[in-house]
Amino acid sequence: MKHLISPLDLSVSELKDILDLAGEIIRNPKKYANACHGKKLATLFYEPSTRTRLSFEAAMLNLGGSVLGFSSADSSSAAKGESVADTIRVISSYADICAMRHPKEGAPLVASTYSSIPVINAGDGGHNHPTQTLTDLLTIQTLKGRLNNLTVGFCGDLKFGRTVHSLINALVRYDNINFVLISPDELKIPAYLKEEVIDANHIPCQEEKVLENVMPQLDLLYMTRVQKERFFNEEDYIRLKDSFILDSKKMEYAKKDMLVLHPLPRVNEISNEVDKDPRAVYFKQAEFGIYVRMALIMKLLEVEPC
Repeated sequence: MKHLISPLDLSVSELKDILDLAGEIIRNPKKYANACHGKKLATLFYEPSTRTRLSFEAAMLNLGGSVLGFSSADSSSAAKGESVADTIRVISSYADICAMRHPKEGAPLVASTYSSIPVINAGDGGHNHPTQTLTDLLTIQTLKGRLNNLTVGFCGDLKFGRTVHSLINALVRYDNINFVLISPDELKIPAYLKEEVIDANHIPCQEEKVLENVMPQLDLLYMTRVQKERFFNEEDYIRLKDSFILDSKKMEYAKKDMLVLHPLPRVNEISNEVDKDPRAVYFKQAEFGIYVRMALIMKLLEVEPC
């Protein structure tokens, strides 16, 4: 049985198949309206979510399936102390596929070892967020026309940002990729990711503390928020939360065709004035998340359009 716990669970060929199918769904959604008729998706969200949970639910409903689940640990038996292993054993009897978000790194992996249905990691702590990565790749491929020959800037919280970690893991497998890492020292990318992923794959990488210095060279700018929920010390959060704010003035340094991505939610790291810039594609990115999750669900359930 196939699960999706990390972006590396999918080969480049499998990624291409999912992205190609998502593109087909965008062009002809009615063709797929009953592909999952009679199938059920369980959304097990131990952590708050808007886009990821609702886009999973919208994806399954768009495929003609149905949805069950919970949106917080407090509304599940986890509040009584039930383990992830026991929960997934039970849910396997209720649904055909499961999407799980959990604050503890590795929880979806644990679930997959006890599950008799496909498990999709919908975010585990600061570790991985593979379906956001699929969303990002679909956005890049659709709007830039390629997944190679790109200089990608990651800005903000690179230490705890699971979306950043997942996308880096995926992009290193494409040709002529360059990374620019823009963050304060306290939020730099984890050493293991720099050494075991970026350096190990011989990816050119520049580290910077001033966004304006590198804007002219970027094909993509991936903005992230400083995540309050990942900090143990509120004073550190308050000191760093406004480290980088993208505004119209900074956008003047960028290429005419540079794209600004953001996994959302944003707080104040992108000024509202940037929303009017055609290079700001983060709301389109959120829309693409529905189509790529539709494609993933179909692939894991091995269903075809009716």
